[in-house]
Amino acid sequence: MMIEARLHALLRAVPVPMLVVDQRARVIGANEAAEALLGAVPGDRPFVTALRHPEVNAALDAVLAGQDRARLNVTLGSADRRVFCEVTVTALAAPGLSGAAVVIEDRSRDEETEQMRRDFVANVSHELRTPLTALMGFIETLRGPARNDPAARDRFLDIMEREAGRMNRLVADLLSLSRVEQDERRRPAQALDLAGLLRSVVTTLNPAAASALVRLELLGADSKVSVPGDADQLVQVFHNLIENAVKYGSSGGVVTVTLEHLTHEPVLRGPAWSVSVVDRGEGIEPQHLPRLTERFYRVDTHRSREKGGTGLGLAIVKHIINRHRGRLRIESERGQGSRFTVILPETIGRI
Repeated sequence: MMIEARLHALLRAVPVPMLVVDQRARVIGANEAAEALLGAVPGDRPFVTALRHPEVNAALDAVLAGQDRARLNVTLGSADRRVFCEVTVTALAAPGLSGAAVVIEDRSRDEETEQMRRDFVANVSHELRTPLTALMGFIETLRGPARNDPAARDRFLDIMEREAGRMNRLVADLLSLSRVEQDERRRPAQALDLAGLLRSVVTTLNPAAASALVRLELLGADSKVSVPGDADQLVQVFHNLIENAVKYGSSGGVVTVTLEHLTHEPVLRGPAWSVSVVDRGEGIEPQHLPRLTERFYRVDTHRSREKGGTGLGLAIVKHIINRHRGRLRIESERGQGSRFTVILPETIGRI
């Protein structure tokens, strides 16, 4: 009885799924976390019926045969819910108790992070490989068939310059994203003039907008508006959003940038300033909206590359806004244009 009481006390104290089996590989105890993962685990039943996984059962057999410990990574669960787990099987040897403890730790988040890292490396490699392949091909052509053809040489050099510029933009965005992620936990506290910042960005982009036959319209930014923030990063945010609106808006149309005060923003729990960037372009299909801020996600890959996009701009925007404890809201309807809204807290507060 004393051993059983201690065993149950131990199981209750362990926060992760844990089962205890005897020397016959029969379950003699399981905690609530184990039952939440595996379903009800009645006592005195074969372990193999509680957890049907060949590798885990082989590890348990090895420990019961004399091995001190076994650790392995497995995927558990049903077709609806898969959980990536680290399973540790440890031999138990105490007076009146001989068997093994099986501890199951959910490593799904670690696996997701690792998968994101793998995907990121694969995407970067792919994005760099395309312009590099083009450059290598043109270099080979310039050394061979086009060596004595000035017209072809000039044409190829223009293309090479464009591809090199694309790589340069990609590397610059990668470095920018890395810096933003490193700073994300340090919230900016220095005050800046948001209205003045918007006026500066719009002035900078006016020539590009005029070339695209797009008119930039700035509303509500006549007076000084003080908010805490990193000026360089917020310039990057609004430059990116307004430039995108110019690129993807309709030629001959208007891009409207509006600065508004919100007396109480529910999510930020206080007063805030809203900056909306509205274009009258083709709009975006609803299934794409939740993924727009993912790294390298593009609605139209060919069109994005044609317009000089790296696929990282909105990811950078998202991380900068997160650093400022703000919000990014994206609304769009096919054929009706898009609205990107940045909401920034008016004061540092307790967010």
